[in-house]
Amino acid sequence: MVTNHQIRLCGFGGQGIILAGFIIGQAATVYEGINAVFTQDYGPEARGGSCRADVIISDEIVNYPYVEYPSVLVAMSQAGYDKYYRDIGPDIVVIIDEDLVTPDPAAPNRILAIPAWRFARELGRVAVANVVMLGFFAGATDYISPDSIKNSILASVPKGTEELNTKAFERGFEHASEKKDQPQ
Repeated sequence: MVTNHQIRLCGFGGQGIILAGFIIGQAATVYEGINAVFTQDYGPEARGGSCRADVIISDEIVNYPYVEYPSVLVAMSQAGYDKYYRDIGPDIVVIIDEDLVTPDPAAPNRILAIPAWRFARELGRVAVANVVMLGFFAGATDYISPDSIKNSILASVPKGTEELNTKAFERGFEHASEKKDQPQ
């Protein structure tokens, strides 16, 4: 199933972008037994500054740890989308938080949108928007099994938040399933 997928997640500090990238990498290596590398970049601000998490998953050894040609871009902020969507090819899937990102109408990419922040707010905690997005990512791609991502989430979140994070993951995954059932 996996060959080589380069995943870029972007947003701003405080959204859990770095954690989401770590979770994807951990899901690949620990739960799927495939190779992965994870890199991160963030500004000097503790919260609110731009940040990026890059994950490469591959059946083969990853010799270069930086994403050059993303297979998918996950954007949870307008600034992140604006910065990175121009670096990707027209056949790349772009996943956005539809309440926080307005895609360029001239961009040739396939856009998959989810109101991750809104769903997280409905669940009672906007801090799980990244987990909603991970559920959507799991349902929209076949890079890593949903169970592996869910297990990685549960191994990574604070004790006592497992139920909330499971609900957040499932809400995102369900939304991806609903989108698949709609005509393109």
